[in-house]
Amino acid sequence: MAALEIRQFICRSDNFGVLLHDPASGLTAAIDAPDEAAVRDELKKANLTLTHIFTTHHHFDHVAGHEGLKRETGCIIYGPEKERATIPCLDKAVKEGDSIHFGSYRLQVIETPGHTLGHVTYFIADAQPGAVPGSRNGVAFAGDTLFSVGCGRVLEGSYAQMWNSLQKIAALPKDTLIYCGHEYTKANIAFAVTVEPGNEALLTRKVEVEAARQQGKPALPVALGKELQTNPFLRPRSEQIRAVLGFDDRTPDEEVFSELRRRKDRF
Repeated sequence: MAALEIRQFICRSDNFGVLLHDPASGLTAAIDAPDEAAVRDELKKANLTLTHIFTTHHHFDHVAGHEGLKRETGCIIYGPEKERATIPCLDKAVKEGDSIHFGSYRLQVIETPGHTLGHVTYFIADAQPGAVPGSRNGVAFAGDTLFSVGCGRVLEGSYAQMWNSLQKIAALPKDTLIYCGHEYTKANIAFAVTVEPGNEALLTRKVEVEAARQQGKPALPVALGKELQTNPFLRPRSEQIRAVLGFDDRTPDEEVFSELRRRKDRF
């Protein structure tokens, strides 16, 4: 099976657009459509024709290109069942446990509410060759639920919902490559070092990200395993984080997460 081709590009100010292309079937999908012109330009650069859009949630900066791209290409637009009424041009609604055929691949739908009530993450197992010969990595398109060294704001759901959603993503294979909806990594690290300043993996990630950004390169995608080592929102068991927040080992993980999110909102 040919590797899934993935093209990531910046659109709007800090959104990521993503194109998926299956060489065997010739199908091409966008993960969200933040900006019609940016998606169209990327398709033109790669000489690809859009056939699908897989939408993570209803916010305008993720669906702004739906109507124009649908009109131009006739692409099939998928999105969360729980946001059916607010996603433009939605053709097929999906929910937890659904599996979408996309050429040689299957997208598994994981409901990850919190940022919005219906947010979904799309996971593709065995999408690309791994570092070890013969191995293959999965990829997850987490939208605005999980960011590198951060997570989305809890706008429509509850802290409990967001924490549960992050646990779902954290349970994926550690070599899964995470694609996110925005490039917030540098700002997220600035907060993370205030709550876990002794985390050597985090400090290493800080240096890596600063170097990448200086060269105009994105800090994404990132392996889930690295996020588990560096992202405070996935690390409520950290003794240092609990000490900084004034909690001990009896405090539930969800409460630690909630306090982290509240502090990040004020940061």
